Amino acid sequence: MKKIGFLSFGHWTPSPQSQTRSAADALLQSIDLAVAAEELGADGAYFRVHHFARQLASPFPLLAAVGAKTSRIEIGTAVIDMRYENPLYMAEDAGSADLIAGGRLQLGISRGSPEQVIDGWRHFGYQPAEGETESDMARRHAEVLLDILRGEGFAAPNPRPMFPNPPGLLRIEPHSAGLRERIWWGASSNATAVWAAKLGMNLQSSTLKDDETGLPFHVQQADQIRAYREAWKAAGHTREPRVSVSRSIFALVDERDRAYFGHGNQHEDKIGFIDDKTRAIFGRSYAAEPDVLIEQLARDEAIAEADTLLLTVPNQLGVDYNAHVIEAILKHVAPALGWR
Repeated sequence: MKKIGFLSFGHWTPSPQSQTRSAADALLQSIDLAVAAEELGADGAYFRVHHFARQLASPFPLLAAVGAKTSRIEIGTAVIDMRYENPLYMAEDAGSADLIAGGRLQLGISRGSPEQVIDGWRHFGYQPAEGETESDMARRHAEVLLDILRGEGFAAPNPRPMFPNPPGLLRIEPHSAGLRERIWWGASSNATAVWAAKLGMNLQSSTLKDDETGLPFHVQQADQIRAYREAWKAAGHTREPRVSVSRSIFALVDERDRAYFGHGNQHEDKIGFIDDKTRAIFGRSYAAEPDVLIEQLARDEAIAEADTLLLTVPNQLGVDYNAHVIEAILKHVAPALGWR
């Protein structure tokens, strides 16, 4: 059994070929797709966060709106770039969104990926401390967030406050109990997956990772997940961790599917460089008739290791078509693989 959700980057463009032509379209259609996915029986609605781009950016207004419009589906991010975040303000926003959703928030965070502008986090007022890299800064922000979400008081109260205070040190409010255990780290390397396990974060692994062994993508990703689980066990955490992987998967069940994705040109992993130093491997997409798709997915070792699968959706094709993409996997593929 697996939880199956969707992951949307929320692209928008004024092109007449796009059904998502403005930022308002991207936001409102994201809400509508989450509602549709819940009605179809999907388990999660996840959203990517990119700054300085025609994509979804500030996540918490969207997460709160989805939380208010739905009642069951998990709501999350994959991922928020912690180089750009004030962890205390983020804890307030996250607590608010989680309370609105009734405790359904699954917050994916990470060091982030290469962005649209040079050192974009500097425009947000952040810079690494002396001796830190930008990655170090992101992990430091993440550790502060995790500490704040424990809900323990740390700030000395004003002896003459405007409103009465509870006794003792004060914490960030609103506090949502349990959110600390629903923080996920998006890891591109085995080392950061192990680091996330030690800190008690769930693991998100996407369609790319550092190419550390030269093996096929799904094998490297499965090895990463196993290293994470071993580190989790060694850390002595008492709960079971969760692990998600994301994939582009399209069941070709009608002529629209075949027109969009039936060309068979993305069935191999790809190698590239995400910066000057980091060689990355990009996982293949899957697009085939359901019976073929079932055979292919059964051989994906990383999907087998994960408890959650996020389907990356082509959001600019519109809510109705993306709901169809999700439904096709839930109906024609998931049961045969034992995911349902």
